[in-house]
Amino acid sequence: MVTASKGFTLIELMVTVAIIAILSAIAYPSYTDYVLRGYLVDATNGMASAQAQLEQFYQDNRKYTGGPCAGNTTNFGFTCPANAAGTEYTITATGQGPAAGFIYTYTYTVAGGLVKATTQAGRWGGACDKAWIVKKGQSCA
Repeated sequence: MVTASKGFTLIELMVTVAIIAILSAIAYPSYTDYVLRGYLVDATNGMASAQAQLEQFYQDNRKYTGGPCAGNTTNFGFTCPANAAGTEYTITATGQGPAAGFIYTYTYTVAGGLVKATTQAGRWGGACDKAWIVKKGQSCA
């Protein structure tokens, strides 16, 4: 009587490994972009917070010069310079660490109001003068 051997053949194991490798190669770039989108929230939240702080400062002092700016985070550093007259400002969030290469701005001018812009979109490429690019492939709308 012949008994069947137990286990997997080398071909079956190699096919399984190949399938896992292909799925990983497809999923990993999507996952890293998804994680990066989570880091970009630091920029948008920080700029919105800085904008509210500057507006409160303006209510008390009638100028933006010398106003507070959002604190730096692990992923973004913030600057909030005002113009010489103290009537306009630009909040800039510059990416660092995993978000390096991303630069967002939030500009207030008397003539134009609040304008969001993306100066650099890191490894996603591109820029937009009227919106924040917060996901890969997003159009400038």
